Amino acid sequence: LQTSNEARKSAEKTHFFNVPAFLTVSGQLHLEVMAGAFTHVFAFGPTFRAENSQSRRHLAEFYMVEAELSFTESLQDIMQVMEDLFKTTTSAVLSKCPRDVELFHKYIAPAQKVINIFFFFPSSCRISYNEAVEILKRASQAFTFKPEWGCDLQTEHEKYLVKHCGEVPVFVINYPYDLKPFYMRDNEDGPQHTVAAVDLLIPGIGELCGGSLREERLPFLESRLQRYLDLRKFGSVPHGGFGMGFERYLQYILGVDNIKDVIPFPRFSHSCLL
Repeated sequence: LQTSNEARKSAEKTHFFNVPAFLTVSGQLHLEVMAGAFTHVFAFGPTFRAENSQSRRHLAEFYMVEAELSFTESLQDIMQVMEDLFKTTTSAVLSKCPRDVELFHKYIAPAQKVINIFFFFPSSCRISYNEAVEILKRASQAFTFKPEWGCDLQTEHEKYLVKHCGEVPVFVINYPYDLKPFYMRDNEDGPQHTVAAVDLLIPGIGELCGGSLREERLPFLESRLQRYLDLRKFGSVPHGGFGMGFERYLQYILGVDNIKDVIPFPRFSHSCLL
């Protein structure tokens, strides 16, 4: 019995969920293939991320809307789809489920502001990663994580940037090359080497969407990684895409503080009951 208990405890330390689990992955690779045939494609489904976080905005399994666009060489195209998705979805929710939204705003988040879905994203709310770091460095606020070029933006940084820009959605573009995954398109710039990536930050939440132009040039990919190359061997087109966390979206429009309260069966590290 003692040996059995020791084995169980050992398994709990090695398993992310304490038990074996069969997990889903992002649909991006599938969408990149399909976009080559159908130009604009999307998927909506569960996604797993092994992030050992117990925060109010992270889950190990969450639902994500993913989109892929062929024949684009501009982050502006990606940002426009992000904006249109947010506006269209929110318009539908407010028109079809007004009582549900009012209920949340009355009892769960009485301080929640009425959402103006027809806000537009002015040019001042599109900033580069370089500009974001400079804004954070000049901030009078003391951060737990010191903002430095080359470091990822933390939740506290994201929320400050949104506040700095007037509590409106903020696009942050062109992140450091070494900070992002291999599939993001190299901007071939210098001296601060960046990739064509974009995050959409929203009030109260931080990052809602993350996307990029994809690296379609085979030699660039060969220099970084051997996998992923089959998608490029027989040709490709300039393309890009993004993902939007659905539960974070619900948090924002409903004013719910904890992400675990907007999904029926929240799964996070050491908890996978169903």
